[in-house]
Amino acid sequence: MDIELTIKTHAVALSLFLASFIFAYFVSANFSDLNISAANGQSLINSPAQSAALDAYNGSLRRFKRILELRRAQIGSNQQLPRLPGQALYLARVDMMSAYKDLTDAIPAKIGRINKFGIPQAYFDADNEPLLDEYKKLFAIMEAPPANAQSSDTPFEDVVYLGTGIGRAKGLNATYADIAGSISLAIFFAETDGNQNIGNARSDNYKGSFQTGPSEDESGQKKWTAIKGSIAVFDRTLIARDAREEARVGNLDHRLNHWTAVRDGLMNADADIFPKIPEITQALPDPIDQMKLFELIQIIPGPTRAALSSRRLAGYYVSDPKIMKYLHNNSIFVFGHTDEAKTSASFREILDAMWLFNEKFQRAISIYSKIREHKN
Repeated sequence: MDIELTIKTHAVALSLFLASFIFAYFVSANFSDLNISAANGQSLINSPAQSAALDAYNGSLRRFKRILELRRAQIGSNQQLPRLPGQALYLARVDMMSAYKDLTDAIPAKIGRINKFGIPQAYFDADNEPLLDEYKKLFAIMEAPPANAQSSDTPFEDVVYLGTGIGRAKGLNATYADIAGSISLAIFFAETDGNQNIGNARSDNYKGSFQTGPSEDESGQKKWTAIKGSIAVFDRTLIARDAREEARVGNLDHRLNHWTAVRDGLMNADADIFPKIPEITQALPDPIDQMKLFELIQIIPGPTRAALSSRRLAGYYVSDPKIMKYLHNNSIFVFGHTDEAKTSASFREILDAMWLFNEKFQRAISIYSKIREHKN
């Protein structure tokens, strides 16, 4: 019995020893993993500043959702919308993206996957794509053309046709006139996302296919009157179409007729720059950069003309607080504290910061290519 008891005792001791050894082995084997996991978790939020950035982002996200829900409910129940109903939506979207950029600056691990809008991942969480879809739908409703607006069955072709014709009248050869046509289509997409005759949910002043104000449209009309004789020499079909649209629009606001809105918008600002397209393409070989430059003619015309005259286009600097504010108001250097803190920028930096326009300009290039293929 003593021998048997001794054997049993040793067996239990051995079992306990093996169990302890196995436990110690697995703990040891996984201890570094546990430390890594803990370190990774800790690396996400390990300071008050990071915690504050996360709280700020979550708060901005909730506010964006609330204003989306409010506008949808107001529209769905036919309630009277506030004046400039898109402004609060726009500011809430900017606030959300700004807070997300601050968050990813504080916690780089928060940078997620690619999103369908082409927004840099540090500025936008792809999980929120449905929110931007709703945002666009609400703006489409709030900026719908008025009932008396005069649309075109060929809105894209009209823009290209006018841009190319005006480019030729400004002395461009066929190649550069084609570039003028593609740039014109890009501006249409930049200003309206390719929608004709729309209103503006953020402004009482701008409307139409080129989002011009009354004085800009009037200026464009006068410049068109001065140039259309030159166009008639080589394109009577264009001038005949113009005469029909002029008769059609009558005393209606020219910005509510797609053709005249585009024509006057191009003549107001862009046509004067078309002769510089050869040197612009030399300085900025990327077509999207060229399109961005012409969009800057819409946003900050004075500095853009100065940059073009400086012979150092990409390196030309702007530092006027008023100019920087105009850029902020057009979604340039507005997302996050780092961007907002900029007090000056070169045109190269400005062009790079115009990434919200990339997707629109890529669509414009695709549509322009199809128009050219059909024409040929």
